[in-house]
Amino acid sequence: MTPAKKSSRRKATPKAAAKKQASGTKKASPRKASKSTARRTVTNATDKHTVDCIDNTARAVYGKILKKIAPELKSPVRSLSNVKYDPKVGYLEIGKSRKVRTLTVNTVKSFAQTLKMLNISKEMIEQDTFATKREAYYVSKNWAEARFKEQPESDTVMDDIESMFSLHGVSREQLRFYPEEHGGAVAGNLVVIDRDPVSGQELRIDCTKFGSGAYTIPHSVEHLGFETKAKFILAIETGGMFQRLQVHGFWNTSNCIIVSMGGVPTRATRRFVRRLSEAKKIPVYAFVDCDPYGISNIYRTLKVGSGNTAHLNRFFCVPHAHYLGVTPQDIIDYELPTHPLLEVDIKRAKDALKNDPFFQQSKPWNKAINQLLKMKVRAEQQALAKWGLNYVIEEYLPRKLKATKAFLP
Repeated sequence: MTPAKKSSRRKATPKAAAKKQASGTKKASPRKASKSTARRTVTNATDKHTVDCIDNTARAVYGKILKKIAPELKSPVRSLSNVKYDPKVGYLEIGKSRKVRTLTVNTVKSFAQTLKMLNISKEMIEQDTFATKREAYYVSKNWAEARFKEQPESDTVMDDIESMFSLHGVSREQLRFYPEEHGGAVAGNLVVIDRDPVSGQELRIDCTKFGSGAYTIPHSVEHLGFETKAKFILAIETGGMFQRLQVHGFWNTSNCIIVSMGGVPTRATRRFVRRLSEAKKIPVYAFVDCDPYGISNIYRTLKVGSGNTAHLNRFFCVPHAHYLGVTPQDIIDYELPTHPLLEVDIKRAKDALKNDPFFQQSKPWNKAINQLLKMKVRAEQQALAKWGLNYVIEEYLPRKLKATKAFLP
């Protein structure tokens, strides 16, 4: 018999054990990314449609890879050159030009980023949560070589995904990616029916009960309900004019709802006004500065959308909106103080007449913009204060609202 082999494992002495315990404590390491397991069965029709679109896209890419065929991702070309306008439709529509991205050695990273972003979207829908654009950028820091270096990269991928999914009627908000900014402010004869984000219980928000403040439009408005007997919605360019009309109760004396656009209205603001006006069948009037920017950027975006977002204009514009003022003719009729048109103003006005399908097909707007160019001046809403701080409430708006059929389209 051969002698039994001695065990190579030595019994640790108390001293050695103590030393090991003291020195063997693991160094603190970065926390692993948390993974929420609280998922829900997607029953909402909109969410289900979005998830189906994500799954179908992923399966198509995977299927082509298995067949050794280079997969492609197609999205509409987002530019004014790929836009058309039909007054019967009411908004700028995307054309047929498409951008095709094929999986190659050079595009493998962007392909991976796109699919990772879609996976996050699906998880957020299943967990009933969301991510801001900034948060989506930071989430990618766990993607190793596929991570984004700067936020403009993630924003571009997000825009491409939205453009691609718009062909299936899906917006960025439905993919659960929300902008950092909220919508505009609202005051007037309106009850917004929302829900508590934690309990899910119904919340009734009375927009007449904010004192000198106002209700703020949330970043997603699809779930909101409305109760109102207001006669119209007045969409106002500047916060200052909105505050004047709010504090002096213009919405009460005129039985309306006032909305502050704060410049070019956000998507949430446009969608809110659109849903509210269609649900309650009330008109929308825009009250903005009389300058090429107010007309061709702010008002045009509210009414028919823009070239860059033509793939989504059917959701985020208000085709039945009309232009209350300030008009070029108002400058004359009300003897308003003016400022000279700058070179950038002149260029913007001429571009609108030459390149924008909406203005090209509108004779009233052609006439108004050419009148402004001939006058070589611009005027702000606040110019009405020449006749008194509350002249806009006591004289200008009541007079204009008596002739709504004369509003510019």
